[in-house]
Amino acid sequence: MSGFTESAFVKKLADLNNSSQSIQTLSLWLIHHRKHYATIVKIWFRELLKAKDSKKLTHMYLANDVIQNSRKKGPEYGEEFAAVLNKAFEHMSGCDEKTVNSLERLLGIWTDREIYTKVQITEFRHALLLGSEAQPPKKKSKTNHKKSTSPARERKKSENEVMVEVDGKLETHVHLSPRTPAGDPPEPEELIKAIRDLECNIASADEIVRQRIAQLPKEVAEVSLLSKIEDRAEAEKLSVQVNEAVCLLNSYNERLATEMDHRKKVSSMLRDFLELQQELLAQAEHKLEEYQEKLAKVYNVRQELRAHIQNLPDLTQLPDVTGGLQPLPSAENLFMQ
Repeated sequence: MSGFTESAFVKKLADLNNSSQSIQTLSLWLIHHRKHYATIVKIWFRELLKAKDSKKLTHMYLANDVIQNSRKKGPEYGEEFAAVLNKAFEHMSGCDEKTVNSLERLLGIWTDREIYTKVQITEFRHALLLGSEAQPPKKKSKTNHKKSTSPARERKKSENEVMVEVDGKLETHVHLSPRTPAGDPPEPEELIKAIRDLECNIASADEIVRQRIAQLPKEVAEVSLLSKIEDRAEAEKLSVQVNEAVCLLNSYNERLATEMDHRKKVSSMLRDFLELQQELLAQAEHKLEEYQEKLAKVYNVRQELRAHIQNLPDLTQLPDVTGGLQPLPSAENLFMQ
């Protein structure tokens, strides 16, 4: 694992994106270099204040991952972050409403897991809400490369326990998905699972039920036809058919409503996922452009070097100017008696 320097940490924060892998990787690096905790938290807070609104929440998710997964090593990170979290929450209170809601959920998790005391959580929440009241939340502007915080779906926070090697020892770390608050982009496996679940429960494609509905007698849906019923037995028979039709249609309508909700959820997940991919694509394009420029410079050096080498004299082709003379004696021979 690479050594810690302030410039290296600033560079890693600049490259940080909202994917679990990115946050987990940097979190492990910071925990490994926990002896620099004071400097790390100072830089983290400074960069949080400078970050674009679209990345501030990612910085908070990083802090959350470090705080929770470093507790086994000691309280240093938790205590050091606590010293700046009031100002951090107050600063982020001016973000868009969905970001503020995501921070509220984060505080709820810290409360449930007793990451901080109730008094501290109350102070953090007060800082967040007080700032929100003083400055109305910004409306999220729609751009191609900013992460969506649409409130279209609610998902329960999940956590993944993974075995990681720290200082030569295997440890179990809990990584909270940075996307679990409502409206954040899903992980690829979450999106795949949601699509597969949808494919397995498509009510609108159930031809058997639709055929049963199509075969219902007209009398169950046409009030005007009731006047044709002339005896009680026929009326009771129709009553049974009507009750069966009600049950069938109620059940099918519930399934269709569930499918509609599921499709809305998948649609929202796809939109959020695509917006994240656009952001990551923009980062990748920037990196590609940066390294293409470096490659062009290296190519230029290689070309100039080849030209320089061709202009250098070939010492093996120089004429023999010794004229058959004996070579000069070595320093050792000069002092021999």
